[in-house]
Amino acid sequence: MDTQNEPASGGCQCGSVRFSIARLGKASICHCRMCQKAFGGLFAPLVEAHDITWTRGERAIFHSSKTNWRGFCRDCGTPLTYEFEGVVEVAIGTLDQPDLAQPVVQVNAGYRRACFDGLAKLPEKPSTLRDADEAWNRIVSSNQHPDHDT
Repeated sequence: MDTQNEPASGGCQCGSVRFSIARLGKASICHCRMCQKAFGGLFAPLVEAHDITWTRGERAIFHSSKTNWRGFCRDCGTPLTYEFEGVVEVAIGTLDQPDLAQPVVQVNAGYRRACFDGLAKLPEKPSTLRDADEAWNRIVSSNQHPDHDT
């Protein structure tokens, strides 16, 4: 999907920090060790954010190196941005509509975890267990902010 010129909005898990983006740029998956640690995951899915405006709250900043920094929500810990040399990339999962940002490239592939290539081939739970998961999900009362401005 070409994400060029698509506007977007998003925010952190608790809703303390919200943003709007005039235009999305290139989306990527970064495998570097700093991104793995910053996201607490195997990789960081990021998309360039052109003309980002913070519409609620302010992101906290952690200088992860001499030239790069990470934005996050001080209240809930959600990783929000990767920033360097005037470029802001936002975490794709923080977008209200994450499918707007389809990664088109993997960067820092030399740091890719050994299990990455096989993730899509892992078996899924049998349908009987998936049904139980869905039943459980329906009764959970989430404190997570909805995927839209409030």
